[in-house]
Amino acid sequence: MRPPRNFYVKTFKREAGMLSRVAENLYWMSRYLERAEHTARLLDVELQLWLDQSPEVGAGRWRFLVDALQVAGVQGRLDPLQLAETLVFSRANGSSIVSCMSAARENLRHVREQCNSEMWEQLNKLYLQVIDRRAEEGWILNSHELFRAVQEGAHLFQGVTDATMSHGEGWQYIQLGRYVERTHTLAALMDTHFRRAAAATDLPVDSAEYLSWVGLLRGCAAFEAYCKAQTAEIRPLRVAEFLLLNPELPHSVRFSVDRMNAALHVIGDLTERREKLPARIAGRLRAKLSFSQIEEIMEEGVGTYLENIRGECAEIHAAIHQIYFDYAIDTELAS
Repeated sequence: MRPPRNFYVKTFKREAGMLSRVAENLYWMSRYLERAEHTARLLDVELQLWLDQSPEVGAGRWRFLVDALQVAGVQGRLDPLQLAETLVFSRANGSSIVSCMSAARENLRHVREQCNSEMWEQLNKLYLQVIDRRAEEGWILNSHELFRAVQEGAHLFQGVTDATMSHGEGWQYIQLGRYVERTHTLAALMDTHFRRAAAATDLPVDSAEYLSWVGLLRGCAAFEAYCKAQTAEIRPLRVAEFLLLNPELPHSVRFSVDRMNAALHVIGDLTERREKLPARIAGRLRAKLSFSQIEEIMEEGVGTYLENIRGECAEIHAAIHQIYFDYAIDTELAS
């Protein structure tokens, strides 16, 4: 006897719920790990620049960091050490390094059956390294070691994942989470910088602005790559072009959107949802970056351009959640 239709609906709900849960956990694990690495890199850069700047300039750089990382609730005069502790250790701050590492580990713990032991061991090792640190007096003197450990640990996890995990649907969700987060954080960082900087020109920056531009490039893990491509002479227009439109730089907006778009297309093929909203928005954003010229962007206003990218990135995230994580089962059965 053929089972009634509601049998298939219940079975589909059970299986789809499991698959969507796994996909969401892998996606968010990757986003949190990317966010922790980004925060560690920016803090490391700012603390190094702090040593070479006057107190007045340094105070402005810490306010820049708050805006670039979109830290809520920080008003008035900033205490750099207290801010650094908040960004590293505060459990109340959901975007602190400790909070992000805890969330990444928890998401992976829920789907351990979908990953291999090497992945779990690497992420768990990094998590233990981070939470073993405490905001004790003088911790800031050795903070570089912590920030490097977070960055290198994240890179090791990515390498272990690429080398040992089957490059199927789960792996694609990890890539998707990484590049959605990277696109958003890079756009926020660049938007904050360009709104504060003088108008971008093709002339070399003066000595007073040089460290600020070096900080931007290092915050995007791009200083050495830029010097090899453009020489050490920093020209704002070339920096903007390099970080926005370079298709080969891992921490450029163009590269990140390309990888995001590629992951969405593979996921669409694997789930037979090729024409759904996330891929359409990502494809539109990829085309925009592919055919843009830096002179046109500057004429339009780089701040406006980056704000639009952030808006489209938020739309992509919302669409991913709607289509792949929280879709209606009856609608999928009817389609």
